[in-house]
Amino acid sequence: MLKDNGRAAVIIPDNVLFEGGAGEQIRRALLHQCKVHTLLRLPIGIWYSPGVKANVLFFDKKPTNGSATNGIWIYDLRSTKRFSVRQSPIEAEDLTDFIECYRADDPSQRKESAHFRRFKYSEILTRDKASLDIQWQNETIAAEPGETPQALMKEILTDLKEAMKEFTAAEKQIRTFE
Repeated sequence: MLKDNGRAAVIIPDNVLFEGGAGEQIRRALLHQCKVHTLLRLPIGIWYSPGVKANVLFFDKKPTNGSATNGIWIYDLRSTKRFSVRQSPIEAEDLTDFIECYRADDPSQRKESAHFRRFKYSEILTRDKASLDIQWQNETIAAEPGETPQALMKEILTDLKEAMKEFTAAEKQIRTFE
């Protein structure tokens, strides 16, 4: 539905990057019909649902006779920091390095770094199901001192209690309008 020369950035869950069947068909069509140029791998902990892995896929629709995609730049924001919705939310400054690497003003000036790599279209097509679930770094983040599974559970429970308070307050406001 994107018009020629249109641009899009779409948030997608991880499974869209690697699932077979219809997912693979859509992925292959998108790679062929649009210039898929960047994938931002978002860190866990930025959504209310814990453990959700998501990505932002950037592409342009270019009129072409062949494949529009010639390579995809992937920025991995997962392996650098730990986030949580309440206690350590993602902030604009957490995306500064990505923005500098992305080079919206001149994509030809992009350079590979520890978090930003380019993968050729031919490399992607040879992957099982044309998977875009590409990782070259260890996703494991070292635990902070004193960060035990029990401490993490306590943090999650604190977040849930706070969310319940907010839901209760919202419910009271809604009842006043009835």
